[in-house]
Amino acid sequence: MSWSPFWLSLQVALLATVISAVAGIFLAYWLAESHAPGRGVVESLTALPLLLPPTVLGYYLLVSLGRATVLGSWFERVTGSPLVFTWRGAVVAAAVASFPYVVRTARAAFEDIDVSVREAARIDGASRAYLLVSLLLPLARRGILAGIALAFARALGEFGATLMVAGNIPGRTQTMPLAIYDAVQAGRFDAANALVFVLTAVAVVVLWLAGRLGMAI
Repeated sequence: MSWSPFWLSLQVALLATVISAVAGIFLAYWLAESHAPGRGVVESLTALPLLLPPTVLGYYLLVSLGRATVLGSWFERVTGSPLVFTWRGAVVAAAVASFPYVVRTARAAFEDIDVSVREAARIDGASRAYLLVSLLLPLARRGILAGIALAFARALGEFGATLMVAGNIPGRTQTMPLAIYDAVQAGRFDAANALVFVLTAVAVVVLWLAGRLGMAI
């Protein structure tokens, strides 16, 4: 049995988690602090990956990032490689699918911070950047870390959107969930069992970690 799907999945999940964590934390902060009229729309759009079937999410990404699109052609000009049907496409699919987990948990963590703490810092003249970096992020770190852990597990197990955007190319874009599907289809249940065990073990560890960080899962 080849373990290349495991290493590819690990690489994809780590990169996707970094992307979703950075973008998700800042969006969560904005949602928690802002009273802008369009906040509800942004919040609804952020939750879409949780509600849409993975293949529908993958289809949207495919038609948005293909070689004939503005984003797809720009990426190919800059990097010399297309985005779809590559491991980079798998990273994008996993990042989009895992993004809401960071946003929802980080936002809840920010909103749980006592308002008086924010007000005291503002009275003392703290800027928004200083308030976020020096006060809010440390106070919300447990919720943020729990969201990042859940995002990593979601990225590691992403199937439908990855299949649509990156394809199922052995040695190039075949992640663990795709390899499990192929192994079952081919009747190679020993290989499927090994990969399933690894994914299950990771899920158990992540749930334990998120629980230890004080989040209600």
